[in-house]
Amino acid sequence: ASAAATTPARSDDGWRISAEQITVAGARIDWRDAATQPAAALRVDGLDLSVQKLRWPVEAPAPLKLSGRLAALPASEAAASSDGARFTLQGQASDRTAQATLEVQAFELKWLAPYLAQSLSVAVDGRVSLATTLDWARGEQPRLALSQLSASVQTLQLNEAAPPRNTKSPSRNNAAAVAVASIALADSNVDLLAHRLRVGSLKLERPALRISRNRAGVWNLQTWARPSQPAAPSAAWQVEIGEAQLSQGDLRLHDEHPNDTAGAANEPVRLAASGISASVRGLAWPGATWARTQLQFRLAADTASGASTTKPSAKAVVQSGHIDWNGQLATAPLQAHGTLRVERVPVHAFEPYFGSGLNLALLRAEASWRGDIAVAQRSQGLEANARGDALLGDVHVHERAAANAPAGDELLSWQSLALRGLQFALKPGSKPSLDIRQAALTDFYSRLVISEQGRLNLRDVGAAAPAAAASAPAPAAPAQGLPIDIAVGGTQLINGKVDFTDRFIKPNYSAALSELNGKLGAFNSTSREMATLDLRGRAAGTALLEISGAVNPTAQPLALDIRAKATDLELAPLSPYAGRYAGYAIERGKLSMDVSYKIDPDGKLEAKNQVILNPLTFGDKIESADATKLPVLPVLLAVALLKDRNGVIDINLPVSGSINDPQFSIFGIVLKIIGNLLVKALTAPFALLAGGGSDDLSFVAFEPGTATLTDAGRSTIDKVAKALGDRPALKMTVTGSSDPVSEREAAQKAALEARVQAEQRREALRNGAASDATLPPLTAVQREALVKRLYADATLPNKPRNLIGLAKDIPAAEMEVLLRNATLVNNETARVLALQRGLAVRDALIAKGLPSERLFVAAPKLRASGEDDAAWTPRVQLALSTN
Repeated sequence: ASAAATTPARSDDGWRISAEQITVAGARIDWRDAATQPAAALRVDGLDLSVQKLRWPVEAPAPLKLSGRLAALPASEAAASSDGARFTLQGQASDRTAQATLEVQAFELKWLAPYLAQSLSVAVDGRVSLATTLDWARGEQPRLALSQLSASVQTLQLNEAAPPRNTKSPSRNNAAAVAVASIALADSNVDLLAHRLRVGSLKLERPALRISRNRAGVWNLQTWARPSQPAAPSAAWQVEIGEAQLSQGDLRLHDEHPNDTAGAANEPVRLAASGISASVRGLAWPGATWARTQLQFRLAADTASGASTTKPSAKAVVQSGHIDWNGQLATAPLQAHGTLRVERVPVHAFEPYFGSGLNLALLRAEASWRGDIAVAQRSQGLEANARGDALLGDVHVHERAAANAPAGDELLSWQSLALRGLQFALKPGSKPSLDIRQAALTDFYSRLVISEQGRLNLRDVGAAAPAAAASAPAPAAPAQGLPIDIAVGGTQLINGKVDFTDRFIKPNYSAALSELNGKLGAFNSTSREMATLDLRGRAAGTALLEISGAVNPTAQPLALDIRAKATDLELAPLSPYAGRYAGYAIERGKLSMDVSYKIDPDGKLEAKNQVILNPLTFGDKIESADATKLPVLPVLLAVALLKDRNGVIDINLPVSGSINDPQFSIFGIVLKIIGNLLVKALTAPFALLAGGGSDDLSFVAFEPGTATLTDAGRSTIDKVAKALGDRPALKMTVTGSSDPVSEREAAQKAALEARVQAEQRREALRNGAASDATLPPLTAVQREALVKRLYADATLPNKPRNLIGLAKDIPAAEMEVLLRNATLVNNETARVLALQRGLAVRDALIAKGLPSERLFVAAPKLRASGEDDAAWTPRVQLALSTN
């Protein structure tokens, strides 16, 4: 070292020193710091220092220049290297101000590892070069700033320590959690006292970031910073960025804890964002000015299982989507708006985040979007708006299988769900709204399965995962409506298919609804106004299917008024059901249905189910424990009762109830109605014959004591004759009945009337009337004369007589009483009357056109006196059969 022209002097105020030049050349400094773990060891050599015009007391800043080389302290002098970071400091300085330019070349960050390890758990590596101008001052207006700052970082890496060998982790080697090929900073200024940073330009090339979370739910980023004493709060920094660019970036996410559901099997999430390109221009933080932003990258499910490099092979990344953002960003308040383009992003890669509560497995789904996005953080909350077209395509949903097992059966899929003219709005304090101008669902498929245990697969779709389902269910909350207002202008359904499989039936039954095409009109969740529905397709490959009407699927309760028709569905494939529940196979036949369902605002359902079977023909008897317990004949009789003359069965099954009743089941009611048809075949077959009406056609009414039909009896004959005429497979047995006790007086009165009419006819014949002439009604005088004649000719043991034994002349009314009481009524006469009634019914039906071979008269039946049948009336009992 040397000092030139140094002149010490003494004054009254103290020492004064002046030096024209001080030079230090080739100095070396070895630095060892055992206070760090590990100990720091650095060397500065080749140190050159030059100071000119140094004065004390300071009169003006002194020019200075400092240069040298910095490197890690070598283990021995023999290991010393000439490599190291070159640095140069040149400027002027005093005890109050300093201005200097600083240049550093090839500084290795690993040299600072002992000091960085005090606050970071990751190892930092890389080479830094920088150039800047330092401006410092103290006093009333202190300054500490770096201006014209430019810097570059080459091969920057933050390396995490490898986990223990017995720990399952995405990586077993020291992995670069952060790696950047190069960072270039230019034309930047830093005011350290004012906490202000202005970046002229910033460029990052090939940055890579690996983010992971272990099964305990801890992110690797959380472990990078070591615990330290909380720092005193400081003023926030203000940042301005003229231009920042990122190119060829790569981001990997490996999340082994995607959900917090207790006991749920956490399927890891592996995502890879590659080819990341981003730019920001004119950004201020915080600031209300708008900065232009661009972002592009590819997103895929990362199938690499813990690769140790941040650049996995292309074969490990499949099903790549593309995201492109071009817009503006402001930071005070935080808000952004611009155009977003999303192409085929793999939604299934995120399934563990949202699918744990459903017994569904999303095997594949791709989302696309093209439109404008705007978001803003307001003081009341988040505000968001979106406008554009969305597409959710290539969707495949399966039943969730047990852990470590393949996915279950396919449940739902579609080729594309296109939402055109989509508008979404979210405002603080109000319900979000979604408006879709037009929706189109193409090539959709659904699989409905009834298991061997009789459970429909859709019943468990909304159930929680097995572990969560084991917990006690929470009480159901009252319905509050949809959490979002939805309006859809119209929906197209294109080429749909629904497969149905019943494994509960042996043999199994399968059918399909195919070629489903149609449209649904506009509907809105804020009103009960319904959308028109028009859907066409095929059922089981044979039947034509038509569904029309109106529905609002978002209304609560559901708003519905639809009609569905299926024509010519082949019945032979339904034999498994007929065999199980009816005990007979179906040999042939076709089914047509015309159903209508209407739900009122109060939840009341009114439904009509018109079913036409043409012609239903049963085959062989099938033994089944679940078949109806009724005898064999009523099953066949029910079919014969329902068939018309052409072999067609046409029945109507009305259904009513409230969908708000948790016990209400449309399917259960329909099954009950069908079951009742079979029961009625045994207990009330004539109710079926009457078409379900209230008329009882099982008996024909007669006037008491006679074989004369009442008006009601004649009406019954007309109805029975028509019904039997339409059902040629039915035969009828006629059983006359009478009661010698309750009908005694009526029979005696009828017998007297018959004798009066017979006497009237004999008198008319004596007077020359024709034998088939119609007799006129008797006057009271004529009838009294005929009664007296019959009384005079009758031999009655109890006739009143005078003293000489001659019959007294008594009033005609008393004569009638004596004549009626003299008529014999017993079981034999009652049996004859019952037989006459049966014959009268048979003859009346034959007169209506029924063939006699379908009519049989059974032995007459007498009603025993005292039978508990207060409603009994004189009648003929009718019975139906098929043989």
